[in-house]
Amino acid sequence: MKVLVLNSGSSSIKFQLFSDDDWTVLASGSVTRIGEAQARIERSWVDTHGELQTAKDSLAVSGHRDGLERIIAGLQECGSLADLSELRAVGHRVVHGGEAFHAPTVVDDDVVEVVRRMIPLAPLHNPANLDGILVARELFPDVPQVAVFDTAFHQTMPRTSYRYAIPEYLYREHRVRRYGFHGTSHHYVAKRAAAMLRKPLEHCNLITLHLGNGASATAVRDGTSVDTSMGMTPLEGLIMGTRCGDIDPAIHFYLSKNLGFDNQTLDDLLNRQSGLVGICGVNDMREIHRLAEQGDENAELAIGMTCHRLKKYIGGYYAELGRVDAVVFTGGIGENDAEVRARSCGGLTGLGIALDETRNSADDSGERVVSRPESPVKVLVIPTNEELEIARQAVEAVA
Repeated sequence: MKVLVLNSGSSSIKFQLFSDDDWTVLASGSVTRIGEAQARIERSWVDTHGELQTAKDSLAVSGHRDGLERIIAGLQECGSLADLSELRAVGHRVVHGGEAFHAPTVVDDDVVEVVRRMIPLAPLHNPANLDGILVARELFPDVPQVAVFDTAFHQTMPRTSYRYAIPEYLYREHRVRRYGFHGTSHHYVAKRAAAMLRKPLEHCNLITLHLGNGASATAVRDGTSVDTSMGMTPLEGLIMGTRCGDIDPAIHFYLSKNLGFDNQTLDDLLNRQSGLVGICGVNDMREIHRLAEQGDENAELAIGMTCHRLKKYIGGYYAELGRVDAVVFTGGIGENDAEVRARSCGGLTGLGIALDETRNSADDSGERVVSRPESPVKVLVIPTNEELEIARQAVEAVA
């Protein structure tokens, strides 16, 4: 049997098709620029000889239904999916599940309505995620659809972590609280870290760092999330590609009063013009390193601020957990940027965190230990695989 994983955006659908026997990827790809004059369809698949094949097309795709139909036609054309009856489940990434969903959930009409009610909490993501679910239910009525929520892993946080110090009625009546995101990634790497440490997950205390254009940190106690850096929205926490992360909330009032910024301008400023791009004009960390090497002071400042914020979160979560088995780096920056890892962990030998310079700087890929052999707290690099985690959770939910 096979599992199809869908990640529906406002103008895109990303997909991966897995075999649930050994979790190999049979095919993957995307449809982007949906609704534009020329959409782009890309796919790769493993043929009957075990060779990787690729294809790209540019043509009009009117909407998500049209896009998903083309994905299925492409999977059938390349032989990855002979018939829809081969599908054991379709797993959907859904950004926000609020307090309603603590685990992957088989979709029915009630689930659809609850996801719809969560749209005010994630207005940029949940509508597109819901579109993907509705279209898939219509096209594959006999295949179980499973929603896997980015927020679900963090629903184990205690009230001391998720409540804000604002009037209680705002939480009670309007659900203003910390939810956290990237939960699927944090959960996946936590499980892989436990395997690398050769300990049951429920006995592991971890600090997991998902570092990409979006970035978040999570404190994991006994295998469950007890704190995380993103808040009610993905804007809070670490410095990100275009998001500011933690700032004084009174800055909003200052900018509104003195510069006349309205809510839309503030939203755009803090979500799309801040973070790395706000500091140095670039949000690709590879390019920022190149500029820093050429003497660009703002690029160096961007790297320094990023690592300073990361170190504060590592230290804070260490204090919260009391005992830490490993610090885990994942995401594009976390997996590939040795300097960010080194500067974020530098000076933390007093906490038992000691990087091995040779291991950390080695041009390796895959899961690896980059701390010194004698380091009490292991530092791990683990490539994330959210699609695989969604596929596995979808099968578990159906079972």
